[in-house]
Amino acid sequence: MKIIILGAGQVGSSVLASLASEANDIVMVDTQPAILKDLQDRFDIGTVQGNAAHPTVLKRAGADEADMLIAVTSDDETNMLACLMADILFKVPRKIARVRAIEYFSYPGIFSPETIPIDVVISPEQIITQFIQRLLEYPGASQVLDFAEGRVRMVSVKAHQGGPLVGREIRELHQHMPNVHARITAIFRNGQPVIPNGKTIIQSGDEVFFAASSEEIKAVMSELRELERPYKRLMFAGGGHIGKRVAQALEGRYQVKLIEKDYKRAQKIAADLSNTVVLAGDASDKELLLSENIENTDIFCAITNDDEANILSAMLAKRLGARRVISLVNKSAYADLVDSSLVDLVLSPQQATISALLRYVRRGDIVQVHSLRHGASEAIEAVAHGRRGSSKVVGIPINKIKIPPGVVMGALVRGDEVIQVHHDTVIEEGDHVIMFLLDKKLIPTVEQIFQATEPPF
Repeated sequence: MKIIILGAGQVGSSVLASLASEANDIVMVDTQPAILKDLQDRFDIGTVQGNAAHPTVLKRAGADEADMLIAVTSDDETNMLACLMADILFKVPRKIARVRAIEYFSYPGIFSPETIPIDVVISPEQIITQFIQRLLEYPGASQVLDFAEGRVRMVSVKAHQGGPLVGREIRELHQHMPNVHARITAIFRNGQPVIPNGKTIIQSGDEVFFAASSEEIKAVMSELRELERPYKRLMFAGGGHIGKRVAQALEGRYQVKLIEKDYKRAQKIAADLSNTVVLAGDASDKELLLSENIENTDIFCAITNDDEANILSAMLAKRLGARRVISLVNKSAYADLVDSSLVDLVLSPQQATISALLRYVRRGDIVQVHSLRHGASEAIEAVAHGRRGSSKVVGIPINKIKIPPGVVMGALVRGDEVIQVHHDTVIEEGDHVIMFLLDKKLIPTVEQIFQATEPPF
């Protein structure tokens, strides 16, 4: 697949790193020659220097032969104009653009073939907002990922001593809860992956991923740790695109406070929000946090555009007694360094954006992708097509499918029904199969398995 990526910033570079290893022909476009040279030294790609929205630059990048254009520059308008030029002049089949400003989403018809022809609009702010909303539903969870339009969710939770399943074999989960469809899909122990089977023993401190229907999640979590009380009091540091959007989404259900350093910006946010307490101040100000009862805050989330400020204010909030702290971190190097004992959870806009993009790049009918553990692993939802003889999965029991080690079937959705996966479960045409891939290098094999082929004559 020939792909043009516009913008070699943190998002564009992260997208490149994720796609370059998958036999794609990639051209990167940016205005900064030094950045392009560095990327060309690291990856087998083509580069073009220039304004991403200029027709001559797009032509030099090979837009007339491109299968896909991914516009992720830092400027919304450049991304939108580039997609318009790619459609009108070069007929690029698929155009994906990152659009951050919330104002554009107030007009649903703005992105269409007749107006601005963008096939997929990705808003990292919206993705992060939805991520936080799902986390709040399940106190104690580290990740909550949607599959099959929310019928199945994959949840990450750290096992704690006192959970009934901790210190016991995985197969006992279904002895405790025989009617639950949940399946443990992955375990990370001291940062290393463990491929689970029925005899695997859950240990305290394990990061456990499991797939379950939405109604079953809390019951499964209760097997791995004591359930926490619901969250009520939330505090957000940063009133930018993400902060304002998160507050708008949550202020009707929770007690929300938002700290914004810029006084004029704080005034504007306060006027736009109905039930949020907006504070003009510095989230790293100890006296401010104490005066706002940080010790009684259930969630402190630092989501400014400054990684260092986010990490430091989250660490301070944790030390002052906040129940759980979350930090937004753009730089992947920082995300790897943050100690989980100091900051409970790190959010990455880059990984969120990559997850949204990957479903449109994958071969086969891959309808959902979540990039996990800084891109090392993936959880995917694939649709089975074909019939027995033209498919490597349809009409075949799971234990007969040539699934490589490191790929764990989590759940199967048939219509509106969530089906528990067993070794003898037979996959049917149209089934949605949710899988955990411990290593992203397994992706080409999984794609090949789920691609239907014509039967031999």
